[in-house]
Amino acid sequence: MFNLKAKFEKPIQIEQGDSFKMVFSKYGALALDKQENLSDLIGDETGELDLEKGILSFKDFDLPIQIIGFFTEELNQWSWAWDNDDIGFDESFIKSARQMKAIGDEFNIPQLTSPIIQTDLDTCHNFAMVTTAVLDLDAYYAVPEDGLVIFVAVSSDLIKENDSVEKFRINYAIFQKNFNIFPKIAFEGYTKLKGYIYKPHDDFAVAKIGESRIIVGFTERGNVTHIQMLLEED
Repeated sequence: MFNLKAKFEKPIQIEQGDSFKMVFSKYGALALDKQENLSDLIGDETGELDLEKGILSFKDFDLPIQIIGFFTEELNQWSWAWDNDDIGFDESFIKSARQMKAIGDEFNIPQLTSPIIQTDLDTCHNFAMVTTAVLDLDAYYAVPEDGLVIFVAVSSDLIKENDSVEKFRINYAIFQKNFNIFPKIAFEGYTKLKGYIYKPHDDFAVAKIGESRIIVGFTERGNVTHIQMLLEED
C-alpha cells in the first residue's frame, strides 16, 4: 500500500543555521555504520597509501581514495586537503574535500571552511565521518605517516553493506554513548538515511526496519533512557 506519510517525511539534510555538532549528529551514525562495512572487508590488515596514484593498497586489492585532510601530531592541527598549495595534491584526489568546503561556505559552518584548525585527533575523525556520510562515500581510513595522520575516503563495490537490525541497534548505541551529539537527532538521522521509517512520539521514537523495530526512549532534554529491539520473529 502506498505510504503518503513516508513520502512526505522531512528528509535529513544540512540546513541553514546548523552547527557542526548538528551536522555530525545527523550524519555520524551512518558514518559509523559505513566504517563497520569497511572493517568487515579489511579485517586486521593495514593499508598502504600511495598519494601519487590515489590508491589505498591491501594484500589482495586496491581502493581508490579521496584525500580529506591530515592531522599534524606535533602541532595538534587539522588541515583540509583543499588548502594544499604547499603540498600539491592532484586535483582529482581532493574533489570531495572541495565539496565539503563548498558545503561549509553555503551553510556557514566554520569547521568546514577554515583551512587549518587547532584540534585533537578525535575531532579529525569526526571531520572524516561527516565527509563520508554527507557525500555518500563508502568509508574513510586514517594512515599514520611521519608525524602526520592522513585521512582518506574510499569507495568501492568491494565494500558491502550489512543491514542487520542488530548492527543498527549496536551502532546507534555506540554513537550516542561515545560522541558529543544530540541523541534524538542522531536516531532520526540514522533511521532516515538508512531508508527506514521513522516514527516520533513524545518520549520515544521508533525505527521500522521491515517488520522489526528499534525503540529508543528519551528524556525531555533528548538524552537516551533505553534502547529496545523487537525482531520480526518476536
